[in-house]
Amino acid sequence: MKDFASYEGGKEKDAQAWIDEANAVAAQYAGKGENEILRAIYARAVEGKRNGTLTNEQIDEFYARFSSMLDGARKKRLKKIVEELKRM
Repeated sequence: MKDFASYEGGKEKDAQAWIDEANAVAAQYAGKGENEILRAIYARAVEGKRNGTLTNEQIDEFYARFSSMLDGARKKRLKKIVEELKRM
C-alpha cells in the first residue's frame, strides 16, 4: 500500500496477498518509532483528503480494520486522529 488510494479495503484478497502487503508495509517502517509511523500515516491521510483520493468512508474502513489490533489507549488515539481527518 503506497498510499490510501491504493488501499483495497472491502475487496476480497487471498490470505497470501494480505500477508505480502503487510510484510511490505512493515519492512518500510522497520526500526521507526510509533510516533514516527503515526506521523507518516497522518501525513499521507492529510494529502489524500486534500487531493480527493481519501474519503471518510475509507477512513472508517481503515479504522474498523486496524483498531481491533490495538490496545485501549492506542485505539483511542487512532479514533481521535480518524475524527480529525474526517472533519477536513
